[in-house]
Amino acid sequence: MKVLKSIATLFAAGALVASAATGAFAQDKGQIGIAMPTQSSLRWISDGNELKTALEGMGYTVDLQYAEDDIPNQLAQIENMVTKGVKALVVASIDGTTLSAVLQNAADQGVKVIAYDRLILESPNVDYYTTFDNFQVGVLQANSLVKGLEARFGDDKPWNVELFGGSPDDNNAFFFYDGAMAVLQPMIDAGDIVIKSGQQGMEQVGTLRWDGAVAQARMDNILSANYSDGSRVHGVLSPYDGLSRGIISSLRGVGYGSGDLSWPIITGQDAETPSVKAIIAGEQYSTVFKDTRELAQYTAQLINTVLSGEEPTGLDTSTYDNGVKVVPSILLTPYEVDISNYEERVIASGYIKAEELQ
Repeated sequence: MKVLKSIATLFAAGALVASAATGAFAQDKGQIGIAMPTQSSLRWISDGNELKTALEGMGYTVDLQYAEDDIPNQLAQIENMVTKGVKALVVASIDGTTLSAVLQNAADQGVKVIAYDRLILESPNVDYYTTFDNFQVGVLQANSLVKGLEARFGDDKPWNVELFGGSPDDNNAFFFYDGAMAVLQPMIDAGDIVIKSGQQGMEQVGTLRWDGAVAQARMDNILSANYSDGSRVHGVLSPYDGLSRGIISSLRGVGYGSGDLSWPIITGQDAETPSVKAIIAGEQYSTVFKDTRELAQYTAQLINTVLSGEEPTGLDTSTYDNGVKVVPSILLTPYEVDISNYEERVIASGYIKAEELQ
C-alpha cells in the first residue's frame, strides 16, 4: 500500500507556490461544501474546523454542516449544497452506500466530490479519496496490543482477548479489522490468544455508528456471559477511542483497575484528549494518532489543485475500490501513541495542549 509522506510528491509545483501565497488569493474562488457526520466525536469537530480554515485561507467560502449521524439529514445537507452551486463537495459519509443519487446530481452539475476519510461506496461519482493507511491502523493496533500483553502479562498464556470492530456501514472499519487480524489470527490459531466469547468477524464485533454506549453494553454482556468463572480479560482490541472509553467503563464496573485486577491492554484510535488522559492514567494502553490537521491540509490542497485545472500527482490508484471504480487516493501515515511517546506525538506537535491533559 502506497503511503504519501511529502506534500511535494502530490501536487504540481505551480499549485503549491500559489497555495503558499495565501494572501495573494482574491476571496472569490467559489464555495466548497463540507459534509461531516457528527459533532459527538472530537475528531470530526477538529477535521471540520481545520478543513474550513485551510480552504478559507485559499480564498474559498465554505459551507460546513454536521448531520449528527442522521443519514436523511446528511443527504438533505448535501442536496442543499449542490443546489447552492458549490464547486466541490467534501463528504465524510455516515453510510457510504446511501449517496449514489445525490452524487449523480452533483456530477451532473460538474461538482468535484472528495470522500473524506470514509470511502463512498457504489458510486462512479467519487473523484478522489483522502484518508490514512487504514489497514496499517489495524496493524498498529494489534501490534500495540501484543506488545502490551507481553509487557503486562508476560508468558502467562493463553491471553484472553476480546475483539471490537467499528461501524459496519463505514468501509474503514473493515480495513482496521482486517489489518488487526493479520497480526492476531496467527496467534489465535497457535493458541497464544483465546477469544473467550467466541465472537469474531465484523458481523459479530461491529459497533454501529461507532457508539461508545453500544460498546459498553456489549462488553457488559461479554463479561457476564464469559468471565463470571473468575477468569480475567487480558486485552481488548478497540478500533476507536470513543469505544475504548465505553469498554473501560464496563471493565471498571466489575473491578478492573483496583485490587489485583490490573487493567487489560486496551487499544484505540484518534488520540482524543480524554483517551490520552486515560493512557496517562494507565487505563488505556495506546491509541493511533492520525493528524487530522495534515489530512485537512492535503484535502484542501487537492481541491485547490483540481479546481485550478491542474492534475494531481502521486495518488494511490490501486487500493480503494468502491465497488464501481478504483478511487484515486491520498494515504497518509498513522502512528501509535502510548505512555512512552505521547508527549512527542501529540503535545510537541501542537495537536493537544499540555494543560488540556492536566
